[in-house]
Amino acid sequence: MSDLIRVEEKDAIATVVFNRPNLRNAISLAMWREIALVTEGLGKEPGVRAVVYRGAGTEAFASGADISEFKEVRKDVATAQAYSKETDAAYQAIRHCPKPTVAMIFGFCMGGGMAIAMACDWRFAAEGSKFGIPAARLGIIYGLESVRQLVDLVGPAHAKDILFSARTVEAAEALAMGFLNRVLPASELPAHTYDYLKKVAANAPLSVRGAKVIIEAILEDGGVRQRERIRQLSLEAYESQDYKEGTQAFLEKRPPRFEGR
Repeated sequence: MSDLIRVEEKDAIATVVFNRPNLRNAISLAMWREIALVTEGLGKEPGVRAVVYRGAGTEAFASGADISEFKEVRKDVATAQAYSKETDAAYQAIRHCPKPTVAMIFGFCMGGGMAIAMACDWRFAAEGSKFGIPAARLGIIYGLESVRQLVDLVGPAHAKDILFSARTVEAAEALAMGFLNRVLPASELPAHTYDYLKKVAANAPLSVRGAKVIIEAILEDGGVRQRERIRQLSLEAYESQDYKEGTQAFLEKRPPRFEGR
């Protein structure tokens, strides 16, 4: 792993840091590849129960893809397709991560940074953060999955506003649109994010993972394609150690100690 993507782990929560503060954490092609690999690895790590994504420092979450690379890595149809394959892999890894994910946002969250935030389960932002998708100013058409997620979050009218105008949206407006889940003073954002995730991490991992699968299946097609998988997950939960521990702890009036099995 390079210094451009840093991973920190504490209290069963992993933090993935985009580490280019001098460039407002602009994401290079190498970083897109690393985001996918790191996320897939954390999704399989038993000791990790939640993942936070953030930018180094407080000036930017991520200012988007590193446009200075585009003359080489996105110079024609072939290279653009290869580049999109890498960015899509990063978004898909985050979307399908079995662990709960939060984008903890300070400052600028633009373009590809906004797509990363959309791929997370939640978006918690500091007051004064700014959001936008400048694709219309670059001659780029945003990908289907990212636009679908934007529509899911803010509705078609707000999605059209963001994409057609390419304007910058302030945190308060992004919250009102439904893009953000929380807006807090910058000094309070880290503590709030990690305290919240500690509560999530204390719950049964099988229950949290199952709920995430079901919600995503509903968004996909109402749950039709995943119906049998969901049924099996529900049945397996009743055979799990976590189910036995949860019910026993309830009867004994003590906090449960879940192991995710």
